[in-house]
Amino acid sequence: MFDTKFAIVLREDLEVWQKLNVTAFLSGGIIGRKPELIGEAYRDAAGNVYNALSVQPVIVLSTDGGTLSKIHARALERDVPASVYIEEMFATGHDAANRAVFAEFGPDDAKVVGIALHADKKTVDRITKGAKLHA
Repeated sequence: MFDTKFAIVLREDLEVWQKLNVTAFLSGGIIGRKPELIGEAYRDAAGNVYNALSVQPVIVLSTDGGTLSKIHARALERDVPASVYIEEMFATGHDAANRAVFAEFGPDDAKVVGIALHADKKTVDRITKGAKLHA
């Protein structure tokens, strides 16, 4: 049905609240870059209007930190734009602070806890190799 894949990979040892938080932030990053992924507003039988949702399913995967680092590297090697959330961002409280702490780390020392990608299916599958469907 879709030629592309929207995938989020989370580090498996995160607390539940962290997984939910990271998923929300990362999906927002992909949607912000690719607004065509948003459909039309929803309307219920009573005529109430709700926000539009993603037109494509979002696959949520999980893996250990080492594999997540490899996934991050593969995305960079293939020049696939990604949304990335690092561990240190849990200690901040707003976007400017998130960006400031993110800028302190490079690909080799970032403690990535989540990454989101939207690209050709095969490319996303190759990048996310080693991750499994989140339980």
